[in-house]
Amino acid sequence: MPLELTLRKAAEEVERGDLASVLRARQRLVRLVASYPDRLDLRERLAEVYRVLGDAAQAGRWTYLSGSRDEAEVAAFERAYRTPLARLEAMNWVSGEAGAPTRTARERLVALREAANDQLRAELSVADDRDSSWRANALVLVGLVVVLLCFVVGAVTLVMWAYRWFAG
Repeated sequence: MPLELTLRKAAEEVERGDLASVLRARQRLVRLVASYPDRLDLRERLAEVYRVLGDAAQAGRWTYLSGSRDEAEVAAFERAYRTPLARLEAMNWVSGEAGAPTRTARERLVALREAANDQLRAELSVADDRDSSWRANALVLVGLVVVLLCFVVGAVTLVMWAYRWFAG
């Protein structure tokens, strides 16, 4: 179905106002945003549907890059997606900052990507600290030696038992 026809059908369904129609409109717009992820106007229309449904977090998600957004909805989105990395993934933005159609969207994407990079750096530094403990490495080594020793003793015992059994 062509883009304009789909938008018109979604608008008609939202105007009807019953839950089933609004949910159909939401599904149409979700598919359009998936097909055209860099179109801010489609994201804003999807946010309008989520407002009708009373889902402030999703409305904030889809207007996050918009020039005119409701800060309460953005706060709900940030509460629902607590980390910058989770927010960045939830945005489903595929073309990077360069593909943003407005300056505001570019600035917000850059800020979000920098925050996500900071989060990843912090997580990696914590992981590096945990992984470099010599005590943990020594315990793992001792455990491996014990397991290997048990395997060798078991194998020798099995071979000796088999030899005695066959030798008679």
